[in-house]
Amino acid sequence: MTLAAETASVAPGQPFRIGLRQRLAPGWHTYWTNPGDAGTPPELALTLPDGATASEIQWPAPHRIPFGPLVNYGYEGSTLLPLTVTPPAGLQPGQSFTIQAQGNWLICEQVCIPEEGSFTLSLPVEAAARPDPAMAPLFQQAEAELPRPAPWQAAAGFQGQQGALLLSGEDISPQSVKEAFFFPAEWGVLDHAGAQPVQVEAGALRIGLPRGAAELPAQLAGVVAITDGAGVRSAYTVSATPGPVPALPGAAGTSGLPLGQALLWAALGGLILNLMPCVFPILAMKALAIARLSGAARAEVRGHAASYTAGVVLSFLLLGGGLLALRLAGQSAGWGFQFTSPIFVALTGWLMLAVGLNLSGVFHLGGPVGAGGGLAGRGGHLGSFATGGLAVLVATPCTAPFMAAAIGAAMALPPTGTLAVFVAMGLGMAAPYALLALFPGLANRLPRPGLWMERLKQGLAFPMYGAALWLLWVLAQLTGPEGLAAALAGGLAIGFGAWALGSAQGARGRGRLLGRGGA
Repeated sequence: MTLAAETASVAPGQPFRIGLRQRLAPGWHTYWTNPGDAGTPPELALTLPDGATASEIQWPAPHRIPFGPLVNYGYEGSTLLPLTVTPPAGLQPGQSFTIQAQGNWLICEQVCIPEEGSFTLSLPVEAAARPDPAMAPLFQQAEAELPRPAPWQAAAGFQGQQGALLLSGEDISPQSVKEAFFFPAEWGVLDHAGAQPVQVEAGALRIGLPRGAAELPAQLAGVVAITDGAGVRSAYTVSATPGPVPALPGAAGTSGLPLGQALLWAALGGLILNLMPCVFPILAMKALAIARLSGAARAEVRGHAASYTAGVVLSFLLLGGGLLALRLAGQSAGWGFQFTSPIFVALTGWLMLAVGLNLSGVFHLGGPVGAGGGLAGRGGHLGSFATGGLAVLVATPCTAPFMAAAIGAAMALPPTGTLAVFVAMGLGMAAPYALLALFPGLANRLPRPGLWMERLKQGLAFPMYGAALWLLWVLAQLTGPEGLAAALAGGLAIGFGAWALGSAQGARGRGRLLGRGGA
């Protein structure tokens, strides 16, 4: 941190700007005036010559900085926090104008470090202030990042733990607003990590607001950051008296999407979800399961496809029910909320490791198909059902096109509508496999089972290992080195257990062969 001035000299009575300039290494951040879930904003105390005055710090629009399950509001990289100083009119050219400042701030990555600094700026007094060519561009950039008063009408309201901010104006459109987020000025008024679903139509922007634990103020004030279709970010200060929850003028109910359209988008999003990178590891089990059905009786093909579809749909219903329960309990959560739990992430990573070891042939559970842990590794309809559930489990960190709008609409619908949207999403994800239930003859067109299945199974173990490594990275972001070390120790134990189980299985197999030879 350094203290900078936009001018190389000052003039009597002429205001000029100074600023606390931060330049942080990648991964480190400081905080906005409302720091979010944790942290404190920078502070700067000035000692000025007699007769001089200074304004408060002007805060550039912040950014959301996820930190495990928490979300902070602050700044990364290079930022300038400007304020205006007015020297006394009685200064004479040839004198010096000296500013002394004492600052303290908190910088955070995996850990937070409190820092402080003492600064002195001594600027010559001249008849007219001279701009500093090196500093002027920094202050111009800082000014561009400052939020300006919103040119729109604002309305806000809450019902229970859910609310919304509605901005109305002629220049609002789906083209001018691609992303939007509201940063409240007061801490705790909103759930900082909660989702803020955005709905836009010509002339109106609605941002969903999840309530926090603090008492609602008489005026809800803050900053709205908007990114347009060209990727340009702008920020505006807004203030509204809380009242009834506002809705878009053209919205159907409070969802912003008609139920039929939400169901269609949910089904499309679920279908596309099959192509997302986080779902690819589970394709190992699905590919092997489909190959095993080649040449099977029509009733068996139909039964396995129906079991897998039921596993997918029921898992989506459980996710939707969990989100509803959190909403009714006054909490806010979004798609993939369970991956904010370090324990859940570690368990899922260990499961992916066990799946990979099974596919690699280190040990065996059930038949050669669907090694997704104890259940998914079993043959029969229970294995197909569990494979569907595991597919949904590993899909939740990803979001496919159409899903965000569908989930945002689902969270504003009545409970039955919410669950219907999640069922549609499950049917969309299961659709490729569900086709086998409707047209079981398609299985006869697949390659016949053979040695190639074993080679495919072994090759598809590597996406499982990749998924386990990615989950370790997620866990490291949530817990730091200590949690990562515990997860690695657990992975070592799982690897040893798999090896021991495989060795015992091999010994039993050799014993049976010797027994037959002796007979």
